[in-house]
Amino acid sequence: MRVPVKLLGFVFWLFFFNCGQCRDCLREDIKYENTEPAAKASYSDGETVRLYCMTGFTGMYRLKCEEGTWDTIVERKCAKKKCSHPGDAPNGDFKLTAGSEFVFGATVLYTCKKGFEMTSRINQRTCRAQGWDNTVPVCEAVKCPAIRTNAFVTASGNTEEGSYGDVIHFECVSADKKIDGSSDIHCTETGDWSNSVPTCKEITCTAPVISNGFVVEPEEEYQRDAILKYRCSPGFKAREGIPRCVKYGWTLNPECDVSRCEVPRDQHVYSPHSYFSGDMKLGTKKYYYCLDGYQYKEATCTRDGWTPKPLCAGKMCAAPNIPNAEIVGHQRPEYSINSRIQYKCHRGFEPELPVEITCNSQTEWTGIRQCTEATCPLKTTDEDLIIERFPDIKGPIKHGHSLIFSCNREGLILKGEKEITCQSNGEWSSPFPTCEAENTDEVMCVANLTVNMRSDVTDEGHPVPEFSVRPGRTITLTCLGKKVKLQGERKITCQSFGEWSSPFPKCEDKTTDEATS
Repeated sequence: MRVPVKLLGFVFWLFFFNCGQCRDCLREDIKYENTEPAAKASYSDGETVRLYCMTGFTGMYRLKCEEGTWDTIVERKCAKKKCSHPGDAPNGDFKLTAGSEFVFGATVLYTCKKGFEMTSRINQRTCRAQGWDNTVPVCEAVKCPAIRTNAFVTASGNTEEGSYGDVIHFECVSADKKIDGSSDIHCTETGDWSNSVPTCKEITCTAPVISNGFVVEPEEEYQRDAILKYRCSPGFKAREGIPRCVKYGWTLNPECDVSRCEVPRDQHVYSPHSYFSGDMKLGTKKYYYCLDGYQYKEATCTRDGWTPKPLCAGKMCAAPNIPNAEIVGHQRPEYSINSRIQYKCHRGFEPELPVEITCNSQTEWTGIRQCTEATCPLKTTDEDLIIERFPDIKGPIKHGHSLIFSCNREGLILKGEKEITCQSNGEWSSPFPTCEAENTDEVMCVANLTVNMRSDVTDEGHPVPEFSVRPGRTITLTCLGKKVKLQGERKITCQSFGEWSSPFPKCEDKTTDEATS
């Protein structure tokens, strides 16, 4: 009986041992995050199970029950699903309310930029398992109300429906008035205009407060184009220019600057820091030297800086003094090197046209031509003309002098002006007269040609040996044959008194002249 008892005990031990080896695996022992629960509460040894991720997550696990313990066969951890970019809103921005990635559960909040307002009902989007919900919000520009002006003001810009940032510019219809208010207003982010619509008023200015100065004879109100007179306190100087009341106020701000003279620079002063040092208040005087080629004087500190200006002047030509002439344009007391000016002689002096002169490097004027009195020529070819001078003086005939004419024999009359006067330009007031026969129809010049002589006077194309011509007619004479030559003038003119201008020529034999010589 003892042996069977031992055998029975061994069988019971083996049974309990084998049952320990084949324990079930429990669902509650699965500890993975973001997974759906296993289908059964327990699984037998050797059995496998697939675990799925919760909604909005991606991944998967595969487990096997091994003697009461879960063994992982496949492991893809459950991670949040990713969403694409949520989309930009024109004229708007967005931001993540939590986290830094576009993943399941993330929410982005949209806001509109300055001057824009959201017209969408929902201003956010959330990343869901199927992607982003809702749509991208819409931002529209803030609108400002229409602009209305009176008949005296004009407005330019979008006056009917202004959007954020739009600018409206106002001007007065009349040039004699100015805007009373802001000439430019803009549509703000709140949908209101930055200022009210202005009106127009008369152009006036008020006297300003001037630091270190004061207004002379101040007025309560200055009308258009009025000038503001002001002075500065001692030690200060006024700005250059004169303030004038215009449409937009004073043309320049009246200011008084501290008057102290600085060390002169770029004025050709020799060692300026040495000579211009120490006290340089108003009225201070300094002695100094200039670089070679420049003149120098004593310098004085004034409200307008150092005088003279410039301190070191270059070599100059003194204004020219040309007798009987005047400078064309404004004349200065001095002229710099290479300056060019013109002068013109007085009436009755020559040259008549302007003369240009130049200041050379030796401070001398070059090109000067003296102005001499204009003279008229005394010349005539009429031997019968008698000329008397008035006044009866010798020398050149000058401006204002006259000539009186007459003829030297009976039967001649004066053709032209009896008296002519010398003018300022050197010309006579009228042409010289001539002496002509009293009855020119009866006066003729007679020509008797020798056999070997011919003239240019013809009768129906044929030369004639004898003819008469009227005064003023000029004839041309030639000799026939190679052995003869013309003695006398080739061309002679019939004069008013019936005589030729020179003795009538002759045709003489050349051989006779050669034998004589």
